[in-house]
Amino acid sequence: MMMRACFYERTGPAADVLRLGEVEKPEAGDGEVLVRVMVSGLNPTDVKRRGGVRGEMPFSRIIPHFDGAGTVVAVGAGVPAFRIGERVWIWEGQLRRPCGTAAEFVAVPASRALKLPDDISFETGASIGVPAMTAARALRLGGPLEGETVFVTGGAGMVGNAAIRLAKHAGARVITTVSSPEKATLAETAGADTVVNYKTEDVAEAVLSATGGAGVRHMVDVDLAAHLPEAWRYLKPNASIASYGTQSGTEPRFPFGKYMYKNIAIFGVAVFDIPEDEKPVLAETVEAALKAGRLDLPVDRIVPLPETAAAHEHQESGRALGKILIRID
Repeated sequence: MMMRACFYERTGPAADVLRLGEVEKPEAGDGEVLVRVMVSGLNPTDVKRRGGVRGEMPFSRIIPHFDGAGTVVAVGAGVPAFRIGERVWIWEGQLRRPCGTAAEFVAVPASRALKLPDDISFETGASIGVPAMTAARALRLGGPLEGETVFVTGGAGMVGNAAIRLAKHAGARVITTVSSPEKATLAETAGADTVVNYKTEDVAEAVLSATGGAGVRHMVDVDLAAHLPEAWRYLKPNASIASYGTQSGTEPRFPFGKYMYKNIAIFGVAVFDIPEDEKPVLAETVEAALKAGRLDLPVDRIVPLPETAAAHEHQESGRALGKILIRID
C-alpha cells in the first residue's frame, strides 16, 4: 500500500529538494507501533539536516521530522494489542531511520509513541518532543530544583519556553531573557517570574537584582558563547550551566578562573545522544507536566502537508514565534 509523504532525496534549499508524493506505507516491526499521523512537528534540527548542515544523507530518501502526534493503528510483535486505537505523541520519530512524521503513517519503537491524554490536542502532542525532552535533560542536570531559582536564556524559544514550564512544574522560580515585548509575553505566559529584555537591560545586574544579589543555582542556556563571559557573575558557587546551543561561536572563550573558583559545572545537551537509560526518566517528567496541563507550548502556525517546504523556509527565517506544525489531512 502507498501513502502520501513529504520527502527529500538530496540536501539543499527546501523549495528545491522537498517533494510531496506517494511512497510505500511502512509496517510495524518487532517492538514497534504504526501510527496514523495527524500532526507533524517541525524543529530547527529538521531544517538543518535537510539543508545539509548535519552532513551527508544517511539514507537515499528521507521523510523528515522527529516530532508528531496521531493514533496507533497497528502493532508489531511484542507490543500489546490494546495499544491499537491509542492517541500518542511521538518523539525521536526519525532518529537513525529514514522515515519521520511528515507522512500519513510512521512506524516507531513503541517507547517513542507515548499515550496522549484525551484532553490534550494532537497539536500540543506534536509540539513537545525535541523541545521538552531537551529542556527536561537540561533541567535534570541541575539536580533537585524545588525552591531553587533557575535562569533560562531565550524564554520565547521552544526549548526555553518548555524549560520555563517544566521548571515551574518542578517548583522552581524562573528568570528568563527575551529580545522583544512580544517574546516577553510568551515567556510570561509560560510562567516566568522575572523577564529580562537583554536588548535594553544589563542581564547580570537584572539577575542579581531579582535574586537579592544571591545569584541562581542553575542556568539553561541557548547560546553558550554569548553568555560565558558574564554568567559567572550571577551564578552561585557550586552552580551549573546546561547548554544546548552556541550560535554566537562554535568555540566559546571564557574566563576559566572565574568558573573554577566558584566550582561551576558546565554541561552540554545533545538531545538525541542522551544516555538511553536516561530517556525514559525524561519522558516521564514530560508526561507528568503534560498531564498537569503545563506543556501547552506556543504554536506559530499550522500548515497542510503540501506546504511543508514553506514551513521549512519560515523556520529558517528566524521569525517563528512558537512551533511550526504540519497537519496531515
